[in-house]
Amino acid sequence: MPVIAKITLMFVVFVDLIGQGLVFPIINTLVMDPSSGFLPAGTSTAWRHFDYGLVIGIFFLSWFLGVVYVARVSDSIGRKNALLVCLGGALTGYALTILSLYLNSLWLLILGRAITGFTAGNQPIAQAAMIDGSTDDADRDRNMGYIVTGVSFGLVGGPIIGALLSDPIFIGNIASLKLPFYAAFVLVLIAMILVLAFFHDIRKERKRFVFRPRDITDSLWQVTQHPLVLRFLPVYALFMIANVTFYVFIDNYLTSAFGYGVVGGSVAMLVIGIGLAMSSTFFVKPVQARVEKRSIVGVSLVVMVVCSLAFVLTPNAILVFVPVFFFYVLFGVSYPTILGLFSSSVDKADQGWVMGVTTAVFCLAGGVMSLIGGLLMSIDIRLPFYIVTATAALGLILLLFTWGAPAIRKLTARPQPG
Repeated sequence: MPVIAKITLMFVVFVDLIGQGLVFPIINTLVMDPSSGFLPAGTSTAWRHFDYGLVIGIFFLSWFLGVVYVARVSDSIGRKNALLVCLGGALTGYALTILSLYLNSLWLLILGRAITGFTAGNQPIAQAAMIDGSTDDADRDRNMGYIVTGVSFGLVGGPIIGALLSDPIFIGNIASLKLPFYAAFVLVLIAMILVLAFFHDIRKERKRFVFRPRDITDSLWQVTQHPLVLRFLPVYALFMIANVTFYVFIDNYLTSAFGYGVVGGSVAMLVIGIGLAMSSTFFVKPVQARVEKRSIVGVSLVVMVVCSLAFVLTPNAILVFVPVFFFYVLFGVSYPTILGLFSSSVDKADQGWVMGVTTAVFCLAGGVMSLIGGLLMSIDIRLPFYIVTATAALGLILLLFTWGAPAIRKLTARPQPG
């Protein structure tokens, strides 16, 4: 695969992830800060927590519904056309989000996030496209690292854009909560142009696409026909529940516990992005070359347990970012490692499907835990992070007891020199 095509895919993922690093702190401020005027002035704090969870949860659940079809469509109409469909949905979603801010409409904001979520399938398509262009397992794992690099830069770029364009301290009176969304809109347009100009499908095989509502369940049920995928999935699901719960409620917790606004929340997203960028860019290949993949995932789960507890038990508003950083440094190594294991578990014809399944599990975890976590935050702002601790610990236990089979050991073994 040409370098320019890889850069294009990284930029597409970068733009896709900007929407989270940029949107989450702003939505948190819109919903949680009474002075924003977005919700009625008399809205209680408990109800604001619920609305925050609702907006984020609808985004993830819509992403879950869409990713099953988008992944299959990419196997049918090609990666390039599927990427363009997703980017078109992102444009529409951002336009509705901007309109919702002018009208102070929660339901229009939810609709915009739902459309954006339903077409937010760029990451699994880009992953599948990178796999299509990989020459061997080592090249595949390296390309998965590039995807995570795109993710991490998106998480870095999103909060920087959000903070700079929304706070008058940086750009004066032209700053507003709407301006970052205009910037994101333009970046999506640039991504569409890059895909049209520089990305071409390598995989020429096509599968006939037939729309069926039951595809949502069938795609996940198909896991039962792949024993190795089925063995990996429970640990991965718990791994993702821990990750997404921690990620979604960081801004909400920092606002409630320390009074952070958009800039403070953006700093948290920036710390996450820097941790991911460092690990995915510099640590993935050296660690995978020296450490068994089973151990990489296990150590990451241990770090999740420790960092989630440290996060809620740290009373200092600055030191609280330390566990956030280390949580995502380890995640940046373990996530592409797990994706590589899923890829190794199926043949080339099913790469789009299995990447879609991994993203669907992530989205379902995000949707369910956003809704549940919003309710839990109204009771105690620490409760979502105790869930992170419990699910990561359970994932570690399952890994120790279910990843010991010879077939699993073979896939997770450290590469042999030469």
